[in-house]
Amino acid sequence: MKKLLIVDDDGYSRSSFVSQLEDAYEVEEAESGDEALAKLAEADFDVVLSDIRMPGMSGIDLLEKITDRHPDVRVLMISALDQVDTAVEAMRKGAYDYLVKGEVLGDELGLRVDRVLEVQELKKENTRLKTELSQRFSFGNMVGKTKVMDEVFELVETVAKSRSTVLINGESGTGKELIARAIHYNSPRADRPFIKLNCAALPQDLIESELFGHEKGSFTGAVKQTKGRFELADGGTLLLDEISEIKPPLQAKLLRVLQEREFERIGSGVTITVDVRIVATTNRNLREEIEKGNFREDLFYRLNVIPIQMPPLRDRKGDVLSLAEHFLEKHNAENEKEIGGFSEKAIEILMAYDWPGNVRELENYVER
Repeated sequence: MKKLLIVDDDGYSRSSFVSQLEDAYEVEEAESGDEALAKLAEADFDVVLSDIRMPGMSGIDLLEKITDRHPDVRVLMISALDQVDTAVEAMRKGAYDYLVKGEVLGDELGLRVDRVLEVQELKKENTRLKTELSQRFSFGNMVGKTKVMDEVFELVETVAKSRSTVLINGESGTGKELIARAIHYNSPRADRPFIKLNCAALPQDLIESELFGHEKGSFTGAVKQTKGRFELADGGTLLLDEISEIKPPLQAKLLRVLQEREFERIGSGVTITVDVRIVATTNRNLREEIEKGNFREDLFYRLNVIPIQMPPLRDRKGDVLSLAEHFLEKHNAENEKEIGGFSEKAIEILMAYDWPGNVRELENYVER
């Protein structure tokens, strides 16, 4: 059962709240802010319901101390009708919600507490997932012991701390997206969005809308206002995967956003300013694409601030066995298998093959 703490100097009010909540929660009482802080120091509580007006330490003072000392605890303020303005001030200071005495009773009280607990669980799950992602993409979990990969990891670790635009070049399957995610999750932007757009997977006439968003009615099928990837990635990182697939007319608009950090949604004249770090990937030689007239030279130089070249697996054969063992462990866990390793013959075959599909092909073979 979730654990609640009711804080109120009025014994009748405390008893009323306890009687309404004790069937669904483990409930304790405190008659002052000092007693509440003592109980919070001794045990874990999920939610505190605190009266605003109390002698000695007020509910607002208690809220500030709980926010400082116990940031995972959610606080609901209990106010009288003439204290609503103070309750709103409490929400600005970190309270989740407020209840008016005598107006929130029975099932509604339980529903309000449940809502707080749901938000709390979502935040805990969000924190857990972010921690899991940061661990998954930590440099210590990257597989590669060859000199060429050591150089890549060293560069990535340095680049991650900066705001610079990164261009990752390499054949399909070499791990370009993995490196892009490692840059984000090891950067100061790690707790902000990581948004990806696969430029090769969308028709050209949809990419502009996906990047910049659109207003309702701006074209056939635009039934509502929609934010683009730049707007969704504000404060975080935008991965433009296979950027060489964007055609020159749209490249010009993209260049402007990279230069000015501002754009308009399709069908809107309102300028939106964003703070987005760009990481782009390509499996093509962009210098050759420039010569062919397929890619703008000025956009290339805007993207190519920090270039990272991902080597093909055939040029890092020393990593094949380490990668294979890593994928074996991964797919053993995912498929509830206990395959112990590779025979000498299997290792010979793995090492003799050139892996034209690179790391992705190797993982597919191990899974199969």
